Amino acid sequence: MSGSTRAMAVLTTGGLVAASAYSVALGGDGWLWFAWVVTALTTLGVAVSSRGT
Repeated sequence: MSGSTRAMAVLTTGGLVAASAYSVALGGDGWLWFAWVVTALTTLGVAVSSRGT
């Protein structure tokens, strides 16, 4: 895993923690979770594509 892919994975994990904390403190927001899922899928795609090289 390259450095940029690893950084993206760390930021995605941090986003999950932030989204969870926001949901616990202020209630769930569908757009927040949608954005996180899109980010997670993008990170997964980058990780898979970088494995092939």
